[in-house]
Amino acid sequence: MQSLKGKVAVVAGATRGAGRGIARALGEAGATVYCTGRSVRGNPSPYGRPETIEETAELINALGGVGIAIRVDHTIEAEVKALFERVDREHGRLDVLVNSIAGEDPILGGWTSFWETDLQNAVTALRQALLSHVITAKYAAPLMIKKRRGLIAEVIEGDLLFSSGNVLAQLAKFSLKGFAVTMAEELRKHRVAAIAITPGYLRSESMLQHFGVTEENWREGGKKDKNFLESESPLFIGRAIAALAQNPKVFTRSGDITSSWEVAREHGFTDADGRRPDWGKHGEENVIPSLKWMKEGIQRHVDWLERLSQRGKQYLGAKGTES
Repeated sequence: MQSLKGKVAVVAGATRGAGRGIARALGEAGATVYCTGRSVRGNPSPYGRPETIEETAELINALGGVGIAIRVDHTIEAEVKALFERVDREHGRLDVLVNSIAGEDPILGGWTSFWETDLQNAVTALRQALLSHVITAKYAAPLMIKKRRGLIAEVIEGDLLFSSGNVLAQLAKFSLKGFAVTMAEELRKHRVAAIAITPGYLRSESMLQHFGVTEENWREGGKKDKNFLESESPLFIGRAIAALAQNPKVFTRSGDITSSWEVAREHGFTDADGRRPDWGKHGEENVIPSLKWMKEGIQRHVDWLERLSQRGKQYLGAKGTES
């Protein structure tokens, strides 16, 4: 069933990985999907990978959907502004924005402590991985506010507040979760929803390459890492966002941090191969129990959240809970 037929979506960062999977899933559900990014034929992004936004649009079109590739550098405000002016001019509406920009930016690589992190490219890294999301949402939101409907989805890493990587990566990833909450509050009176959503163990193109496998024989990667057997294709998080976009009660979830597997539990969709991977359950049962440092870190996270929750309750108690 194409229940997003007639709807318009922009997937910022649709070149590869989660962004490409999300664009495919929204097209699969019937939406017209603008696929944006920097990598086009003959002019790839600095990542040095072969994927292009034209290929993403062609995948959508081959399945009977409508994919439109537009080269946009989302750190350049004028280009982003022009993108949404075109969407408004051609359709007069925007129903879904997905911010999946710079999810695999190599600048954010590395696991050094903050006092050892090379900051030579710090400004560039934060501009690409964080400011680009703000710029994109800034120009998308007015199209949704005008119609008093829409969904903005921030693609994040992990369904807790902390993430992994060096301090620059963690600043960007932590901030995107907060950005979704900020947007949700500011858009609430306009009936536009904003959420943050993470994939599980993602079989992106670069991850398949890392394991020396393809999407056809990806299970062979389980010989190197048994956790890879619970991985998901990029289409899975795409179907999660498509399910949320189709849900008439999505506004009640605005401000939430969720995951592909949590949404799949609620909506019952599967991955491309008919499986329903559940990285959350797998982590609870197989990954976290074997890693003392992770268990201890999560416990500190829980304690911190409980202190914040208690503080909030005290403020409410001081003034009363009536609204």
